[in-house]
Amino acid sequence: MRKPTLTSTQCVHAGAVRDEKTHAVTTPIVHSAPFSFTSARDLLTFMEGRSERIQPEYGRMGNPTVAAVERRLAALEGAQKAQLFGSGMAAVTSMLLTLLQSGDHIILTNDCYKRTRDFGVFMSKFGITMDVVEPTVADIENAFRDSTRLVFTEIPTNPYLHLVDLEELVRVTKAQEHHILVVADSTFATPINFRPLDVGADLVIHSATKYLGGHNDLIAGVLLGREALVQPITEMLSTLGGICDPNTAFLLGRGLKTLGVRVAKQNEGGQAVAEFLESHPKILKTYYPGLESHPSHETAARLMSGFGGVVTFLVDGDLEATARFIDKLEIPQLAPSLGGVEALIDNVAVMSFWKLNAAERKELGITDNLVRFALGIEDASDLIADLEQALEVI
Repeated sequence: MRKPTLTSTQCVHAGAVRDEKTHAVTTPIVHSAPFSFTSARDLLTFMEGRSERIQPEYGRMGNPTVAAVERRLAALEGAQKAQLFGSGMAAVTSMLLTLLQSGDHIILTNDCYKRTRDFGVFMSKFGITMDVVEPTVADIENAFRDSTRLVFTEIPTNPYLHLVDLEELVRVTKAQEHHILVVADSTFATPINFRPLDVGADLVIHSATKYLGGHNDLIAGVLLGREALVQPITEMLSTLGGICDPNTAFLLGRGLKTLGVRVAKQNEGGQAVAEFLESHPKILKTYYPGLESHPSHETAARLMSGFGGVVTFLVDGDLEATARFIDKLEIPQLAPSLGGVEALIDNVAVMSFWKLNAAERKELGITDNLVRFALGIEDASDLIADLEQALEVI
């Protein structure tokens, strides 16, 4: 594995600017919708781009608290610019609506987040076509068309935690006659374990609700990359309206300070839990990139400095047996998120895919006994003991 991308010191301080006006140690929350000008001339100078002022005139175009957290996120991800949104999906949809036009073609890997795939289908009404393929460079390359504008994948994917070899994917896309953008949803990796921009990805997206916020108490998203790519999306955001409010930005900024120590704990716990589950007779299959049995292990070991806090597995039983197992657990709560300090568990077929029939779920590889376990910062020994006692009911 690579050395950790970031230190805890960087998580606390990188990109932070000390407030010389208030001398506040933490980022102040600025509550204001409009932002005033000292005079009509001051306004004119700003609108003509001749002013040193950076704060826009209205909160939908920007906010000092939000901007402070964006600077820190850009520093952590190694990006020129970060743009916060009201959710991860707002980041995804704003990016696609801004960068694509009628006649364009996009490629998504097949275990991307369901709502991301849903929006890809939705965009067909605008004349944008989509192929959904296996998360391998060969399958992606085979789907290239002259009209392909963008490839979107997750690093790792959800729920099976596959990794496209992003270094090779970037090489392949850059070799095309026309530039194909590589967009990586790096929510599961975090900038602690992997930074896609470092290997040439064009844009990175995070559901900041997850590891970046880290406390299951906010919803936000962020898009990061070169300023030339991000700025048009920023400008469109004031029209699309999916902004992040200053209170949420403050909570996110606070969460970033402990990102390094939280992810280190979750990496350690994820490996221990995965190894326990893989050896348990009542578990049919365990998916975790840190296991040599995982199809993406070699790629993950080369690209990542840690394998994350999500472990997916198949219980040896049907839907009812899986439900009994989940109900017997004492520590994790049954909920559909991940990356927070509390452990969460998710029966994937029911929580995310129950509106599909059994045949449709099977086609997507979603079985009734599929469980996703998102570790918090609890001690691995306690989580393993809890899993062990719960598996006795199967």
